[in-house]
Amino acid sequence: MPEEEKLVNYYSCSYWKGKVPRQGWVYLSINHLCFYSFLMGREAKLVIRWVDITQLEKNATLLFPDMIKVSTRSSEHFFSVFLNISETFKLMEQLANIAMRQLLDNEGFEQDRSLPKLKKKSPKKVSALKRDLDARAKSERYRALFRLPKDEKLDGHTDCTLWTPFNKMHILGQMFVSTNYICFTSKEENLCSLIIPLREVTIVEKADSSSVLPSPLSISTKNRMTFLFANLKDRDFLVQRISDFLQQTTSKIYLDKNISGSYISSDDEVFTRSSSLISASPHKSLSSESEGERQFNLNDNGIPTATQALMTMYRRRSPEEFNPKLAKEFLKEQAWKIHFAEYGQGVCMYRTEKTRDLVLKGIPESMRGELWLLFSGAINEMATHPGYYEDLVEKSMGKYNLATEEIERDLHRSLPEHPAFQNEMGIAALRRVLTAYAFRNPNIGYCQAMNIVTSVLLLYAKEEEAFWLLVALCERMLPDYYNTRVVGALVDQGVFEELARDYIPQLYDCMQDLGVISTISLSWFLTLFLSVMPFESAVVVVDCFFCEGIKVIFQLALAVLEANVDKLLNCKDDGEAMTVLGRYLDSVTNKDSTLPPIPHLHSLLSDDVEPYPEVDIFRLIRSSYEKFGSIRADLIEQMRFKQRLKVIQTLEDTTKRNVVRTIVTETSFTIDELEELYALFKAEHLTSCYWGGNSNATERHDPSLPYLEQYRIDFEQFKGMFALLFPWACGTHSDILAARLFRLLDENGDLLINFREFVSGLSAACHGDLTEKLKLLYKMHVLPDPSPEQEEPDSAFEATQYFFEDITPDCTHGKKSSQENRNYLRMWSQENKSKAKNTKDLPKLNQGQFIELCKTMYNMFSEDPNEQDLYHATAAVTSLLLEIGEVGKLFSIQPPNDTDSSNSCSKAIQSELFQKKEHHQYPLEQHKAFRGSLVGSEEEAAGTDSALGMQMEDIKLEDSSPRDNGACSSMLISDDDTKDDSSMSSYSVLSAGSHEEEKLHCEDIGEDTVLVRSSHAPALRRSTSIDRDWAITFEQFLASLLTEPALVRYFDKPVSMMARITNAKNIRMRGKPITSASDYEISTMSG
Repeated sequence: MPEEEKLVNYYSCSYWKGKVPRQGWVYLSINHLCFYSFLMGREAKLVIRWVDITQLEKNATLLFPDMIKVSTRSSEHFFSVFLNISETFKLMEQLANIAMRQLLDNEGFEQDRSLPKLKKKSPKKVSALKRDLDARAKSERYRALFRLPKDEKLDGHTDCTLWTPFNKMHILGQMFVSTNYICFTSKEENLCSLIIPLREVTIVEKADSSSVLPSPLSISTKNRMTFLFANLKDRDFLVQRISDFLQQTTSKIYLDKNISGSYISSDDEVFTRSSSLISASPHKSLSSESEGERQFNLNDNGIPTATQALMTMYRRRSPEEFNPKLAKEFLKEQAWKIHFAEYGQGVCMYRTEKTRDLVLKGIPESMRGELWLLFSGAINEMATHPGYYEDLVEKSMGKYNLATEEIERDLHRSLPEHPAFQNEMGIAALRRVLTAYAFRNPNIGYCQAMNIVTSVLLLYAKEEEAFWLLVALCERMLPDYYNTRVVGALVDQGVFEELARDYIPQLYDCMQDLGVISTISLSWFLTLFLSVMPFESAVVVVDCFFCEGIKVIFQLALAVLEANVDKLLNCKDDGEAMTVLGRYLDSVTNKDSTLPPIPHLHSLLSDDVEPYPEVDIFRLIRSSYEKFGSIRADLIEQMRFKQRLKVIQTLEDTTKRNVVRTIVTETSFTIDELEELYALFKAEHLTSCYWGGNSNATERHDPSLPYLEQYRIDFEQFKGMFALLFPWACGTHSDILAARLFRLLDENGDLLINFREFVSGLSAACHGDLTEKLKLLYKMHVLPDPSPEQEEPDSAFEATQYFFEDITPDCTHGKKSSQENRNYLRMWSQENKSKAKNTKDLPKLNQGQFIELCKTMYNMFSEDPNEQDLYHATAAVTSLLLEIGEVGKLFSIQPPNDTDSSNSCSKAIQSELFQKKEHHQYPLEQHKAFRGSLVGSEEEAAGTDSALGMQMEDIKLEDSSPRDNGACSSMLISDDDTKDDSSMSSYSVLSAGSHEEEKLHCEDIGEDTVLVRSSHAPALRRSTSIDRDWAITFEQFLASLLTEPALVRYFDKPVSMMARITNAKNIRMRGKPITSASDYEISTMSG
């Protein structure tokens, strides 16, 4: 493991390998679960990545009362004999959750540096990471319990008592203190809970102690409520902490005043404006304005936002039984007013079991929106973010992207049967809320079903309130529900199946066979029954959901199934079962509603002859509490964790199958090989998430992209994979060759390559025929080097005069060379996909590029068993190509005749194009590691060539030439026309037998130099220039290489891909520096 991998904690335990336990230590780090044992000279090691875990269970059997089972895709591992199994398992759950979040959102783990240092000496030393994770777990439970914002961190908690004036009692419970809130919950469940935002606190003081009330603390709020806590162990320290937080809150309020300007004048006004429930009767505040008054408010920027709930604008009274229903609604309002008088109003009210009972009886329509804000906690975020929604609306207006297109498509499908959404006013408000949220949270953007839920929120809440209710729903109450893969809904679908198996076992097997549970639960959970029940009944479900949370939805779904057990058992197929449930839900009514019934369109279109018996929504909810009320929120969270592992790993497997299915026809790899390569490629991406890299991993993973492009790697990661998988990765030249191939595969020039690009290069190198392999090698060298030291423009123009013969002259000087280079790479990419064999689009290879190609070939053969034969063959091909280039140069020097005049314009433009390519600084040039690999240092080059020279010391080029010795030598080094340009050959030749003064100086021995022992080769003149007129084509390169059987055998040699993949996984297991993470779980026992 590298230094970046941080250990969280370790525990003593036994690991079962077969039937034999091995005592050792399990090490839990941020990214891995590891086990190590060394007993009696035998060593045992295990490394499992958290992202590979599919199941984590704590089992209890007769033989092993405390055992943890860790399952992956391919194996199961058992650990037992823990000193503290509960602590170990909780930490494992938390680390696995972090890994799943990383797979889902690509969020890496960042340690919280704000944790205070321990002041008391603990007998057990706890790592900072362990403290961080413990603090996170406590803060998550705290936020879920009191519906607080996602960034709220728990500071501490203490036992205490709370004086409750409504029953004149001291209730035992716990006080929780965080940066912005003081909360209390009773030891007895649902007896009493309290949330006091520090923005509402006016006075915190220590009261006089007595035998009845020891160590009391009094807290007063702006709406004239006083809360009395007692039996506080460390009251002075608690008061100091609260005072510190109050001071920070005051400074925040002062800052908000300056930023918001005219929007607020005091913090009290913030709260008063956000909730009229505090200062006035909700019924009066919502119904006092007539429908003729202004329904929109223009803020400072002139952006319209609805200042009333849409229901107040489109209130429709039912003509039948008008008075009795209205009277019942009035009685409900009075009951709530009495409750407020006794238990307090607003966010600081005492929340008791009586509050829940009132909700179950139905919230009055006039109070519904404000109580939704209160129970969901959205009122807190709204109060602390004044002006935020208006700013989002302003920024998102006129912006268009995929999310806004989907929003526009679904706007008219949102409660089309309700009059509020049959005109532009309601549609415009819905558009603004959905678009604002899409800009607030681009990771979610917009998801189907959000429009249905938001339209209901707008009916009962003001526009800004509806926005914050949507935030609470998507980000806290229904986590991960509304994203591209609806992971949260799929997780709860699995939880629902498990609950159905436990509570309705007689129905579970039948429903599983029909596949009904998975079909119904998605629509029920995603829309909170709004899409399957009549509107006036479904809003009662939403009332209970905001008060009690997701457990209400599970209870209600089970109650619906239980009410239809007999009919469902008689169903023959899933269609019949869906019809039974659909008719039942359509018949659910709300007899207390003052609105006329608004049936769903599908119920209007159904041709049922016999009407289904009516089901009262309040009776159905009471039945769900009586039969399934034992379902607890913490039990649901445990079941969610188990299902989350399964769902996310299933989605990952589906993604892999889709990728493989898409790309298998484009390559020569088998399905198994592609699956293994995808796992390795994804592991490289995750490595950067674990331990960082040269580019940000979050920028490389975009779930909105097609499957093939979701994971991408940079050059450093590609270099490691190249060394492990590509057959040409040999010697010190490997990194330079990897850089050339990376640049060739990077079609769009974004310094990253996706899986398809990676596989296309690997397929050509491993499974391509001889022509395809040589073509890939040729392309890697024909692209201009991204060297920072460029030649002069004139010589670059001259050097590339004839390099492009088939490119059409439709380019202009205004085009950027990066775009032209990408176009060329794109053309080659399309050629690879269509498996075309065209070689005419390849430009000519100049002498400098030819030198690099020869050097690459020499390095490729450095570890081959037939190394000497390959060197001889390469030397022969080199000399032959040099002759061909020389002959071609003679023709290129002649002035063009009339027959060539038609191509002169094209060649001039093409030369100019290539000139720009030469001088364009490829984006990878900014990548230091890339440039260092491609250009190389002089010291490395000298060392490489010196080694090559020693290996070829006894090789004579003339021995392998098809011409006689003298002619070969003359062509290579003695021609009078080339004495001034010694670089015409593939390597500058230094005579081992020449005099000291005749040798090239040390600085002239570049990357293109190799020592050749030749008795009759005269010394070369000192020269470092490249022959600008020398060039060869791919056809010439291919034809020359085919003359040497050794080279043909080398490039025709089959490559065993699975062997290379297995080797790559083994190297990762051993933790070599070139790689950084294991691919699958590794279990090795050596001894």
